[in-house]
Order: sequence, then C-alpha cells, then structure tokens
Amino acid sequence: MIYHSMAGFCIFVIKYHITTLFENDRHFSHLSTLEREMAFRTEMGLYYSYFKTIVEAPSFYSGVWMIMNDNLTEYPLVINTLKRFNLYPEVVLASWYRIYTGAMNSFGIHTQKCWTVNRGEGLSPVESCEGLGDPASFYVAMIFLLNGLMVSVFFLYGTYLSGNRFGGLLTMACYFFNHGESTRVMWTPPLRESFSYPFLVVQMLLLTYILRTQNVNRRSLIALSVSNVLFMLPWQFAQFVLLTQVASVFGIYILGFIDSAKLQKILYAHMVSLAICFVFMFGNSMLMTSYYAAFLIVSWVSLKQIANNDLFSVHISNLLKAKLIGYRDFDTSMYTCAVEFDFMEKETPVRYMKTLLLPVVFIVFTVIVTKIVYHALQLIFFTILAILIMRLKLFLTPHMCIMASLICSKQLFGWVFYKIQPGTLVLAILAMMAFEGIANLQKEWSIVGEFSNLPQEELLLWIKANTKPDAVFAGAMPTMASVKLSAQRPIVNHPHYEDAGLRARTKIVYSMYSRKPAKEVKKGLLKMGVNYYILEDSWCLRRTKPGCSMPEIWDIEDLANTGKIPLCNLMCKDSRPYFRTVFNNNIFKILEVTRE
Repeated sequence: MIYHSMAGFCIFVIKYHITTLFENDRHFSHLSTLEREMAFRTEMGLYYSYFKTIVEAPSFYSGVWMIMNDNLTEYPLVINTLKRFNLYPEVVLASWYRIYTGAMNSFGIHTQKCWTVNRGEGLSPVESCEGLGDPASFYVAMIFLLNGLMVSVFFLYGTYLSGNRFGGLLTMACYFFNHGESTRVMWTPPLRESFSYPFLVVQMLLLTYILRTQNVNRRSLIALSVSNVLFMLPWQFAQFVLLTQVASVFGIYILGFIDSAKLQKILYAHMVSLAICFVFMFGNSMLMTSYYAAFLIVSWVSLKQIANNDLFSVHISNLLKAKLIGYRDFDTSMYTCAVEFDFMEKETPVRYMKTLLLPVVFIVFTVIVTKIVYHALQLIFFTILAILIMRLKLFLTPHMCIMASLICSKQLFGWVFYKIQPGTLVLAILAMMAFEGIANLQKEWSIVGEFSNLPQEELLLWIKANTKPDAVFAGAMPTMASVKLSAQRPIVNHPHYEDAGLRARTKIVYSMYSRKPAKEVKKGLLKMGVNYYILEDSWCLRRTKPGCSMPEIWDIEDLANTGKIPLCNLMCKDSRPYFRTVFNNNIFKILEVTRE
C-alpha cells in the first residue's frame, strides 16, 4: 500500500513539475496553433508533423499510409518515415487522440475551450484553444504523464536495489534535486529520449532482478525483451546504450559473477528484441549494422572461445575518433560543433558536488565495485558517454540517483545501521542535499517567458499565401522542419541527420554557406528540384566555438575556395543573377532559384 501511494505521489508531483516548467517557459496554453507548432523547434517539429498528419487524415489508417508513403520530407523521394524516423510514439498517440476525441464527441463532451488572444503591438489577434482536444496539448500532456510514471519506477528501482524504501525515497529526492541535469523533457518534449528513456529505467530494473535471481524464468526474459523493444523503437540512439549494457553484463561474466547459462539467456533476450525491432522498423539497416548487433553476435560466439583465450576487437566510429584524437570532416563537425555534443561542461561535476550526489555515489561505488559489479560497470560506461557528449548526461545523472539508493542497503552498509537508523541517515543526507537541491528547483521555477517568433511567423504565412502547395524548399535543418510542419510544403532536407543519404543532401543545401561560386551551388539545388531557398544571416555568422562557423566547417573539405568571401554574405547583399529575392525580413530571406 505504501509503495502504491508513493508511486502515485511521484507521478503527480513530477507531472505537475514539468508541466509547470513548460508552461512558465512558453505560456503554451495561450499560444495559437501556429505558435505552438513553431515552439517545436528543429527535429521536434519534424516528429510532431507526423502526429499532425495522422490526426488530420480522414482516418487513422489513411494517416499511417500517408506517413509510410511520404513525399514531402525528402522531395522528390517517397520514403517510409516509420522506417526512418522512429515514429511509433506519434502513431500510438495519434490513435489515442482520435479515440479520445471520437468518444468525447459521441457523448457531446467538449474537449477544449477556445478564446481570442489580443497580442497587441499592431499584431493580429489569434485563436488559442486549451484542453486535451487540442492536438498539441494532448501530445505534450501524454509525454509528461509518461515521464511522471518514470519517476515512480525510479522509486521502485531504488527501493528494490537497496532493499529499503528509504533507498527509493533517496533516489527520487536526488532526481528532483538534480532535475536540470537529468532530463530535457520540460524544454523539448517531442525529442525521442522523452519517449524512450522511461522504458530504459524499466528495462534496467528487470535486468537487475534477473542478475539477482538464481533461476531465471521465461516471464522475466519476455519482460526484458518487451522493455528492450519499447526502449529501442522510439529512439535511434538506444542501441548504443544497450551496447554499453551488454558490454557490462559480458564484463561481469568474464569476472565470474554470473555463469554462461545466465549470460546466454540475457543475450538471447536482447537478440529477440533486436529482431522484433528490425521487423517493426521495416528492415532498418541501422539496427543490424550497429555495434550493438555486432557485439551481441561476438559475445555469443565468444562464450565458447573465451575458454581457448580467443580475442576479438570492436571498431571505433568517426564520432569517437573526433572526440579522442581530433579527427574532423564535414559530418563529424556538424555534430561536434553543436553544444549538446560537446564535452561535459566543467560546471556539471561542481553541481553534482553541491547537491552531494557525487560524494554519495563515490562512497557507494567504492563499496559496491566488487559486490554489485553490473551497476558499477554501467556507471563507468555512462560516465564516459556523458564526458564525451554532454547530451548523454541524461543517462549518467539518473543512474547516479539510482546508485545513491545503495547507501541505504543493509547488505552493504549494515555496519553503519548498528549505530544509526536508516531513516535517520537518509533524513540527514536529504537535509544536506536539500540546501543546494531546493536552490536548483527554485532556479528552474524562476524561468518565466512567453514564446514569440514573429519573423518565422511572417515567413510561414508568406509561404502559405504566396507559393504553390508543391513548391519545394531547402534551407537550414531546423527551419525546414517548421516549413514541413506548418506550411506543409515539400522539403529536401530536415534535422534527422543520422541517415547517410540525408547527410549528402544537407551538404549540398549547406553549400550556400560555403565559399563556392553561386553558379555551382544553384546547379546542386536544381538537381534536387528546389524552387526556394530560405537563407538565414545568422547561419553565416554564428560561431559556437573556434572553427565552428559554417564557412570554417566548409574550409575543412573545400580547400579550392579557401579565402573567398562566403556565398551567404554575397547573397545577403545581392542574390542576382542566379537567385531572386522574393521575401525578406530581419531574420529570413527567401531566394527563388531562377530557372533561366
């Protein structure tokens, strides 16, 4: 009963917390439909566009058919976006939305309340609708509910791992006190991790149970496979996390902490889930050619070969080469120049210290390193990932919170509990953590804003009013997502940069920000059937760090034109004769690609 009450409390508190942060940041409930769509920047807008397609289609099945035969995202190609973009969350949520609104309408129950918002400053009034009947509000609400459920699993995980409900309480408190380091869901709800990560927490809890159990039953292995599938289907990067997990499990086998029979069962569960995902993703080659799939096969084969001292090797990707030895090319620079793919900031460990999360986990780690080896190895892998790529803190911080629960374990720290009651110890730790933790929460609560992007609104309204429905657009990846979502025009490139073909297309599109001649750039755009190019001055000038402006990135490969004035600078002054400026405001310029 206590566990159910605490789990329910967790769900309510975290959902309220992230909903409040999201609302404070954007005043989302009072935005118009167009403004809400613009608030979903970059790939968020791309993912949401497919939810919108299914919701607005004549039927659910016709909507699914439309996204499986999409001719807007990579014109002139027709692609199966379910295969390419991990869109099962949008399919599921769109089906729920249609069922919900259909049921409410049949009973005559209103699902949204609409009013006119006067925006002032000479701007036209807009209609804003609030309630689950609004597609964007429903979409965001379901994401926040899922992440509320996730925190209840954290409580259960911490309780199970430590053998004490105080461990679950400590895990939950650590998560709240380090919330800004643990997740981005309150700022970027449609990102794939928002759907995927909660199922990793469930999966790791199940794996912990399997590792602790002497006789593993079939139901546990089936549950592990299902949680693997639910983790992998929404996110293309999930396989890399599972690679670290399988490596950790293989490591504890090598060290003799589990036998070969248990390892075989775990590997088999992973293989089955990978095969299921491969089928559901319509044969997505990224799954079967991944390091995760390769390691599963190598581990399986090595079970017999290790006895004969046979060795194997794993290749390192270009991204890791870029991190470790400074390797650079155009594609790796597109990642490493982004802030979220930079090394972990120096301030992050400091923030961990201030909330006492790092000291507690260090104490736990030194004790468990020879007793709960899987979690120790997994923590090491997550630490390496987070140091190399800042964005992957979302794995490290929550895992540290789970590890902190072990301070309450009688098995590990029973000698302490002879002198101090577990509850007293936890309250003392929480009291010390709360000083900085509450300050962190107050800092999050103090973020107050209101979304507005008038230049982009002007851009999208102009496109809808002045271009044909089949006019093809190219430009910066984040803006293309908005053009596809709100103007519903064909685009040739988009923010889902993991596909090799898409990277090649984007490279042609981004040649506008190189030093190449205008004639050469126009030729590449015409080959892709582009009618309009959206030029943004900021992309020509912005520089996140030395060597990371677009012209500098191009200088890595386009040595022949080094030293020339970037084409984007020339286009800002005069786009003739190869292009014609048809729209211009202080942020965006639309260049028509002339055909003569």
